[in-house]
Amino acid sequence: MSARRRDVAAAARAEPAARPASRGRLRAWREQHAWCFAASVRRLAERPLGTLLTVAVMGFALALPLAFYLLLGNVQRLGAALGETQAISVFLKADRDAQAAQALAARLRGRVDVAAVALKTPQQGLQELAALEGFAPALDALGSNNPLPYVLLVEPRPELARAAVTTLVETLRTLPEADLVQDDGAWRERLGALVGVARRAVQLLAVLLALAALLVVGNTVRLDIRSRADEIAVLQLVGASAAFVRRPYLYEGIWYGLCSGAFAALLVLLLELALAGPVARLAGSYGGQLSFAGIALPVLLMVPLLAAALGWLGARLASARHLGATLPR
Repeated sequence: MSARRRDVAAAARAEPAARPASRGRLRAWREQHAWCFAASVRRLAERPLGTLLTVAVMGFALALPLAFYLLLGNVQRLGAALGETQAISVFLKADRDAQAAQALAARLRGRVDVAAVALKTPQQGLQELAALEGFAPALDALGSNNPLPYVLLVEPRPELARAAVTTLVETLRTLPEADLVQDDGAWRERLGALVGVARRAVQLLAVLLALAALLVVGNTVRLDIRSRADEIAVLQLVGASAAFVRRPYLYEGIWYGLCSGAFAALLVLLLELALAGPVARLAGSYGGQLSFAGIALPVLLMVPLLAAALGWLGARLASARHLGATLPR
């Protein structure tokens, strides 16, 4: 209670001292904010356990959408590593030689819905299999025999709609030279749709958890205002303005948001560190084609700032609701 009495006395001195016009508006504004800033720090230090629990709850709430954002970004990178284009693979029949494959490729390049056609020889296919881990013993057993066929990689024009690409696939399947036609763009379209759903879910989750963090700050500030009703009444008696009385609670909300945002960013960094080992082993199994990307540093630096703005908003709403009815405007 003695600390609160000192705060009230200091506030009573700070508010009137900032009013004389000779000291200037800027100096008065600076002195008032300096006192409110220090008062907010003292109030949080008075209850360290409650402050830490509030920061931890908000930090975990803010870290969840960041973790899902991290996962979503790496799923997109996985799709890009396993196939970037909508290439259509046309596996020719085993009895088709190089001349027949080249003639078919030239004929397909003349189509208006085809952007490019690449020819992959059986030797190239064998080399790609040899580069993959686990295929070497099987290829050694083949000896000089190469059972792989010629493959045409058909690239549809980028402006084609998905329906037009599907029509092209059906046309390729009717070719007498084709044994199997595999549409590599179909699974990418499904993956893109799933990623779109996941992105919207992450956005909704972020909004809900941000609202939860705002309510936590608002409720904490509300309880603090109720516990300091006598102090607020004394400040009113000495002529403190509504803005002056409200300001320490706004700083309090900013501190809650700033600390919880920093805690959330730290949690995400620890999550990235924990996943680094398993992801490295997964990337090794794919011959280094896969890579794990963390959240960009500018995004992590923005998290505490956005959380501070969220904390200020929660404190502003709570103080406006519970101080507005008693303080003069």
